[in-house]
Amino acid sequence: MEPIASRPWDVVLWGATGFTGRLVAEALAAGAPGGLRWALGGRDGERLERLRAGLGVDAGVVLADAHDPASLAALARSSRVVISTVGPYARHGTPLVAACVDAGTHYADLTGEVTWMRASIDAFHDGARASGSKIVHACGFESVPSDVGLWWLQRHAVARHGRPCSRVVHGFGPMTGGVSGGTVASAVAMREAAAADPQVRRALADPDLLAPGGVPSPRVRRPWWPRRDPELGAWTAPFFMAGVNERVARRTRALAGEPWGPGFRYRECWRASGWLDAAAVALAGVIGPALLAFGPVSRWAARRILPRPGEGPSAEARARGLFRTRLVGRVDGIDEPVVGHVACDLDPGYGATALMLREAGLSLALDDLGDEGGVLTPATAFGERLVARLRRAGFRFEIEEG
Repeated sequence: MEPIASRPWDVVLWGATGFTGRLVAEALAAGAPGGLRWALGGRDGERLERLRAGLGVDAGVVLADAHDPASLAALARSSRVVISTVGPYARHGTPLVAACVDAGTHYADLTGEVTWMRASIDAFHDGARASGSKIVHACGFESVPSDVGLWWLQRHAVARHGRPCSRVVHGFGPMTGGVSGGTVASAVAMREAAAADPQVRRALADPDLLAPGGVPSPRVRRPWWPRRDPELGAWTAPFFMAGVNERVARRTRALAGEPWGPGFRYRECWRASGWLDAAAVALAGVIGPALLAFGPVSRWAARRILPRPGEGPSAEARARGLFRTRLVGRVDGIDEPVVGHVACDLDPGYGATALMLREAGLSLALDDLGDEGGVLTPATAFGERLVARLRRAGFRFEIEEG
């Protein structure tokens, strides 16, 4: 294998001409440091050339096919880092991860497909450790604010009290933004797999899915109806991304050696503006997944009615987006909670996510992250370096004074 430092590219953006890929390309064009050698990757050279011309940047173009292992191997060997926006990842992502692991290339993506993430752990964690490749899934809104936000809150708890929180509740909201066709396709594909396979359904119910071999997690009570949460001081409802985020955070604890104790409890919820808001979110959380899980006609309608791959919210809608989250942690024996906030004034799924993936890729290419490879999480791969990068990009990570 040739020395990684001699490869022609520092970063290749794979899937650059898709909806989310274009947003990440724009983010790289706006925020990549001078001297970074980066390229737009995909299978359609003409579309890539048009994108490069529209961006007005001196980026390269790399051609490959998601289902041609030889071309993906060449792609992986050409770059120190590959960042991928091509989903559904269970359908399109595995050969690229395999190529990156084999080449010792670092990799980051936006997947929230937890069953595919578990397959990636089973297939590639040991090989990535051997090759030094850092494979980092869920580097967007799923699951950076959750995983890195929790890790960051616990660091402050230890600094303030000498020990971590034994439980943390993370409330999401207010939040505004749109949905892209790629997200719809991933959600429908995962629900179809669950409807067809009992093993997939059992996997989706396992809180330790991404932490195989670890100490079983305590079960967290999760009512589907609105409830007043005394820690958050608000009406709450189930948060639709909690099933992904909580499992990613669980993997962080396992990889770090359970630094917060095997009995640590973490839960996420929607922090509503009032009871009616909580009730509407709770009802949607019951009806939507049920229709997708048990109704072939409903899944067909979702594909027809909702955005298709390559489509998504307008620039105006993205500009109006924002998200706010509040973390409240409790340290045993301490009355005062540890309270943190993660926020950004951009559409969470697209504007903010494009910046999160950009900074993850740049961190893999430019920061000293150590030599340990494996299938990692945002917190275990990046830690404080990603917090610092995101702050410079306009995100807010704040701790309330005790």
